[in-house]
Order: sequence, then structure tokens, then C-alpha cells
Amino acid sequence: MDTLEIINKKPVTQLYRKIAIIPAVILFLLIFISVAAPSVSAGITSYPEISFADTAWMLTATALVLIMTPGLAFFYGGMVSKKNVISTMLQSFISMVLISLLWVIVGFSLAFGDSIGGIIGDPRSFFMMSNVLEGAPWKLAPTIPLVIFAFFQLKFAIITPALITGAFAGRIKFTSYILFICLFCIFIYAPLAHATWHPDGILYKYGVLDFAGGTVVHMSAGWAALACAIYLKRRNEPNHSPARITYVMIGTGLLWFGWFGFNAGSAFGANNLAGTALATTTTASAAAAFAWIAFDMIRGKKPTAMGTCIGTVVGLVAITPAAGFISIPHSITVGIFSSIVSNLMVELRSRTSIDDTLDVFPCHGVGGIMGMLLTGVFASQNINAANTTGNGLLFGETKLFTVQLIAMIGVSVFVFAATFLLLRITNWITPLRATGQEEKEGLDSSQHGEKL
Repeated sequence: MDTLEIINKKPVTQLYRKIAIIPAVILFLLIFISVAAPSVSAGITSYPEISFADTAWMLTATALVLIMTPGLAFFYGGMVSKKNVISTMLQSFISMVLISLLWVIVGFSLAFGDSIGGIIGDPRSFFMMSNVLEGAPWKLAPTIPLVIFAFFQLKFAIITPALITGAFAGRIKFTSYILFICLFCIFIYAPLAHATWHPDGILYKYGVLDFAGGTVVHMSAGWAALACAIYLKRRNEPNHSPARITYVMIGTGLLWFGWFGFNAGSAFGANNLAGTALATTTTASAAAAFAWIAFDMIRGKKPTAMGTCIGTVVGLVAITPAAGFISIPHSITVGIFSSIVSNLMVELRSRTSIDDTLDVFPCHGVGGIMGMLLTGVFASQNINAANTTGNGLLFGETKLFTVQLIAMIGVSVFVFAATFLLLRITNWITPLRATGQEEKEGLDSSQHGEKL
């Protein structure tokens, strides 16, 4: 009996023996391109504008953002049925593995390489991280080494496809999921990141404000989740009890903790802007958590731990695009308003046939939409004059809100349609949906040979 059979406690299926050649070829290719990739050609240069304080903070922020993905694993893992806990959590962990490799090879180039029409980066710019160790700092992060900027941005790319997994928990084949998230990163996430955060990106030049990923991360994950829920159809057993609400609470704590790196780190320095983002993040998430359970109580429901956790995350999502552009008091309104709208959307979704298992679209998608639009209401050039392209509606200007609204519609259509296309391509290559028997057995056992 080989090692895999010992771990699984059952024979390896004939199917897995047949497809074993695929990961073997991938491993060989990884070794080949890593050995063939050029070394640092010009030596690592010390640029005078680099700040040790900013560098130290961004190293910390990068680690904080990474811990959000294990936090998400706990958050989602506690919500699903007991037979799908491991598989759901693994979907987040494997995103850390795959997207990290993909980012090093070509992902960073596609997102932040030399612009091609403002839509995508040139894949040759930083292929295999060439020109990164010795490269000049990023234009919008001039006081930190380029390599830290690259790996800070990696953490955003990791968590985005992991967020989608809540929509199809309990009914997707693991191997098909792997292919889908790689395609999503290349064809949806990278173009969005480039268009929004690259100085030559079409959305950036249009004046769209997204401080830390409300559009790039949460709206994209939300609309992709909705497309996945519709495409994969309903589960055979749509009703389930959460496996561990305590897991959800642990996950919420890790997400809230890591979100300070997510938002405050997007200031790219140890400065007042980082402090502003940290403060608005704290305030909005607290306001949203309270609003969620208060709104439930108004409607005659009990205040729950689950509701408190979901409300917290909705607040974190909603403040993300606005964190460095609005005042601390205004972040309270962003948190409360977004929480109530998302709560209503969860209720509305439950009355439809759409099986978004963990309500990714009502929480992350709608939270991101609300955050993007409310940025157009509350953004002030007095907060971030360097990057704010105008004041919001509250200050008597309409241009920024109009820009945010048009971009929101365009991004929504792009992500939803592109996700549907990628799902069809993935399903053509390898079936996405687990069989009825696999779903009944639970993905922990049927996909991984493990049980909680």
C-alpha cells in the first residue's frame, strides 16, 4: 500500500491513477522554469527613497493580510455541514498555494506589468519575478521595495477566489475548483487589479476610487459567487445546520485582525493615512455588527453570534473601498447602511431558487457595491487630497459618484459574464459538479478521503 492509500485509508481510485500524470507534468514544468529563470542581473540596488519604517509596516501588513485567508477558512468552515468542513476550509488553503505560484510566474505581471491598453499588464514585465528584487519602487508605493509591494498584492489575489467558495460549498469537485480559480485569477482578477490600481489602468484614469479592494476583491468575488451559484444549481440537500459556530467566531476574529493590514496597509506606509484607514475600518465594522443584530431584533428575531459575525464582515467589506477617503464619523453610516442592505438581501435571496450556500453575494458582493457607491457620497479631498479625484455627493459634487456608479455597473457585468464563460470552459474540461453520491457522502470523504 502506497503513502496516499495509507493516508486515505482506502484504495486510490482508478480515475486518480489516470490523471496523476497531470500534476507530475506541472511539477516538472515548475522546476524547469524556476531553474531556467534568470538570476538578479544588475544586483539589488538601495534606493534612497526607501523608508525603513514604511518597509517594516508593510512587512507586517503583508503578514496580516495573509492570515485573513485561514480566517476565512474558519469563517466558512463553521457555517457548512459537518461532512463538508474540511473540504470547505481546504479550498481557502489551496488558494494560498496555487495563487502564490501563479502570481510569481505571471500573475504579478498581468496585474501590475507595463499596461496594454489599460486593461492588462504585459506578462513579460515581471515574469518569474524578474526585475522585482532589483527593480525601482512601485510608482504609487515609492517608499517600500518593489518586492514587498508585489507580495503584499499577492495576498489580495489569494483571498479573492477563496471568497467565492462559500457560494458552492458542498457541491464542487476539488480538481475542477483548482482549474477554475487559476482561470479566475488570470482572466478576471488580474485585469480588474490592473484597470483599478495601475496608474495607466482604464478605471484608475477614469477616476474610480478603490482604496483597498471593494471593487477588485469583494465585488468581483460577489458577482462571481452569484454566477457560480446559478450555474451549479441547488444542492441535493439545501438545508443544513452549521457545523461549528465557534469556528465562525474564530474566523471573524482573524478576519477583523487581518483586515487592518488589508486596509491600513493599502496606505503603503507608516503614516497618517494608514491610521485613518485603521480607524475607519474599526468603526465601520463595529457599527455594522451592531446594526445587523439590532435590525434582526427590530424584526422580531433573536440576536445571534452568527449574525454578529456576518455583520462584522459586511462592515469590513463595505469600508474597504472607502477606508482612506472618508472621515471616521462617516464610516459609522457606511457600516450601518451596508449592514441593513445586506441583511435584507440575505432575506431576499432565501426566497429565490438561487443556492448561494453562504450568501457570498448578499454579503461580499452587495457590501462591496454599497462601499463603492458610498465612497462616491462621503469621499473628501481633505482626507486624502493626493489620491481623491473629487469630493462626494455630501459635499455638493456629483462627478465622483457618477464615476463610481458607472464603474460599478461595468465591473458587475464584466465579472458576471466572464465568470459564466470560465465556468463553461472549466466544465467542458472537467466536470464541476460533484455527483449526487459524492454530495450525499460529503466532500470531505468523497474528494479527500478525510473526516472531521
